[in-house]
Amino acid sequence: MKLADCAKPSGLARKHVREDLEGGASPERVDDAVLVASELVGNAVRHTAGGPDCMWVEVYQDVAVLQVHDAGRDVSRVRARSAEASLDELTDSGLGLLLVGELASRWSV
Repeated sequence: MKLADCAKPSGLARKHVREDLEGGASPERVDDAVLVASELVGNAVRHTAGGPDCMWVEVYQDVAVLQVHDAGRDVSRVRARSAEASLDELTDSGLGLLLVGELASRWSV
């Protein structure tokens, strides 16, 4: 799904993920996937010059794979935060990747 030049890419991503997964996964897991998509797209909006380019959702039996692509090349600042991270550290950096890490079985850049 193309997200480049979209006025509300996070909203479009949430809608797309929900439509792709509803009926094939429990409502709780669909909600988790929608939140993960929103966080990843939101990070691309906030932290890259061009925002997100596109997103894919692929379903393999009982596994959904979500990919968000942006034009950013500097991944040096992308790092997981542990649940034990200090409140100051989380406040400064946001909770997005912490949520992704808690809800997804794994993630990568």
